[in-house]
Amino acid sequence: MSEHDERRVRDGKVIAALTAAKLYYMQDMTMEAIARELGTSRSSVSRLLSYARDTGLVDIRVNSPFDRAGSIEQRIRERFRIVAHVVPMPAVVNEVERMERVALTAGRLLSQFIDSNMVVGIAWGSTLSMVSRSLVQKDTHNTTFVQLNGAGNTQTSGVEYSSDILQRFGQAFGAQVEQFPVPAFFDNPDTREAMWRERSTLRVLSFQAKMDIAVFSLGSPSAEVPSRVYVGGYLSREDYRSLNEDGAIGDVATVFFRADGSWRDIRLNARATGPDLDRLRRVPRRVCIVSGAAKLPSLRAAIAADAITDVVLDENLARMLAEQP
Repeated sequence: MSEHDERRVRDGKVIAALTAAKLYYMQDMTMEAIARELGTSRSSVSRLLSYARDTGLVDIRVNSPFDRAGSIEQRIRERFRIVAHVVPMPAVVNEVERMERVALTAGRLLSQFIDSNMVVGIAWGSTLSMVSRSLVQKDTHNTTFVQLNGAGNTQTSGVEYSSDILQRFGQAFGAQVEQFPVPAFFDNPDTREAMWRERSTLRVLSFQAKMDIAVFSLGSPSAEVPSRVYVGGYLSREDYRSLNEDGAIGDVATVFFRADGSWRDIRLNARATGPDLDRLRRVPRRVCIVSGAAKLPSLRAAIAADAITDVVLDENLARMLAEQP
């Protein structure tokens, strides 16, 4: 066997070992499930995991110098100047499982990002709800989780739903939480302006102004797993008409943006309670957790708006982002 062939075999083994390690350690899949996904035997998976440990590919986290996901991560970093954390999975995975796998990986990654003496902003929604159930316990001190946007609408206060998400983060990190008990959207921009002068609101806004990290997903009206803001009774028929006229294609914490990243003159934003994108861009680390091909337009737009520094996403979406002209 030539040196080139030996290198190719060796690199192929490294790639297989890395894939198995990510599925086992970061997605909690059993060796039987991994064997089915890779089309091999359980004993082969066991040997791959042993190889990954013995050669130092697995330490505190999975190192990935050769796998497909690592290559895509590098292309996204070079093209968009953001850090991508790609979750490997086959294209045949359904959208709910795709979101669950991304959320599980994000829950583990956040323990690397969040530490003591931090203020962390948390959005609410289907993805963040899953992430909050996948967090790794980590003791911190003097850390605060603050809600990024209100969750109430004409049908519900939204407090229980958003509070559950926030409390799971607080419990996982032994931190205090600051809720934001206001509607997702006010009926009138003047009401929002008046509320923003109230001391109870200013308290929450003061925490948001000190954020070290913001954690959020992206809303999209076309997602296969519907974004909660679009299906939870938050938007009226008139709101949809207004968003369509203004060219909005997605949102971050109920602040809407267009494909080119612009957002300031979208009328509904004057009534929204999430941080505007100027405020969000001042947060040093902005972690977006997103899955599904239907989220590609809103993801590209959020990148254009400079709303993201880190993104956790599934392999198919990552490839589409890296390759789309």
